[in-house]
Amino acid sequence: MGSFVSLAAGVVLLYWPYVWCWYRKEDEDDYGLRWDYDKRTILQTLLVSAIILALLTPAALWWPWDELPHRRGALVVLKMLGSGLAAAIIEETFFRGWVQPMFRKVMPAAAAIVLTNCIFAPIHLIAIPNPVSLTVFFPGLVMGALREKYGNVLPGMIFHFIGNIWAIWFFPAPINF
Repeated sequence: MGSFVSLAAGVVLLYWPYVWCWYRKEDEDDYGLRWDYDKRTILQTLLVSAIILALLTPAALWWPWDELPHRRGALVVLKMLGSGLAAAIIEETFFRGWVQPMFRKVMPAAAAIVLTNCIFAPIHLIAIPNPVSLTVFFPGLVMGALREKYGNVLPGMIFHFIGNIWAIWFFPAPINF
């Protein structure tokens, strides 16, 4: 039952922004839902990812986890990578491709980014009911800024996925694989 609910929620979050645009006859570009990229955008996103994760790694190493980096079997890592990629695509499409642009219509970019992340972060308590889950608020600010700077969700997806890969080694698994 839990897998079905997760799948259904993922489908709704992924497709809702596109259905919204179709129903309202609005351009997907206005929401950043087309995955536009160029070499410069990708390189800048990778650089931002490297800098942010380099800053976060000492904090993760300092945190009182049992063992770091976490050691997991290859199959578990592959499942987590797939889950991390799906989460990056689904969450960025919904939060940075629909929620943030909706707020952006009525408020400045910085306020829209912060408010979007005030919704984005608590949602993670569903997967890991631990206050540490709320720390996704801060990388979410980066993803929101990437969406604002580049006008589409792809840079945020890349940053999000790289962050999810990093988290495989530095944070407890959200579910048993």
